Amino acid sequence: MQSEYLIIEQVYAAKESMQAADELIRAYLPFIRSETSKFFSRPCTEQDDEFSIAMIAFHEAIRGYEKNRGAFFTYASMIIRSRLIDYQRKESRHYGHLSLDEKKDEDGKTLMDTIASDDTVDDFVSLEATKQEIEELASVMKEYGIGFSDVSENSPKQERTLEACKKAIQFAVDNKQILDELLRTKKLPLARLVEGSGADRKTLERHRKYILAMLLIQTNGYEIIRGHLRHLLKTKGGNLA
Repeated sequence: MQSEYLIIEQVYAAKESMQAADELIRAYLPFIRSETSKFFSRPCTEQDDEFSIAMIAFHEAIRGYEKNRGAFFTYASMIIRSRLIDYQRKESRHYGHLSLDEKKDEDGKTLMDTIASDDTVDDFVSLEATKQEIEELASVMKEYGIGFSDVSENSPKQERTLEACKKAIQFAVDNKQILDELLRTKKLPLARLVEGSGADRKTLERHRKYILAMLLIQTNGYEIIRGHLRHLLKTKGGNLA
């Protein structure tokens, strides 16, 4: 693993940027998988719900970490373990070995009726919804010849470049016919984006895959993903719709 000084630097950068946070999470997926596997004493795959919970816990560790808490990975391991314990307890308490259709009380309510309003179900539904959005977006992006790794590699690294891309994205969001054209032709209308946003064409061309992914997120109700990205796409005078 990298030096602790560099890790701390990366964590603090990830606190300010969702893109940096995503990159940090992606870089340490083996660590997250290892911690999850150690906790459950069995191999963990990226398809396991527990792995998703551990990823969320790692992001929580990024947001909550301060230098006075000691080594970041020790802190992250503690947060992951804590969230997995919470998950294990909730699973045991609410599901156990009981049938969801078993009558639970004198009113004839089943266990499913009882847990339907429980916070655990809300958490589970939220987690499943997020996974479904990511899977759907990945499928749509594939039709356009891009993947999440392409987006990461093409993401703007400088503030000035990011601002130019944000202007182009905002212009497209404010002019829905551009999004319609994108879906219809499966091509990024660069000329219209340049003309409407005033951004430099070469800049937009260099980050075409990033802009394309951001616009696809705006087209099909990816509310959860948009919520995570919205702070990166803010413009002066308002937010993306």
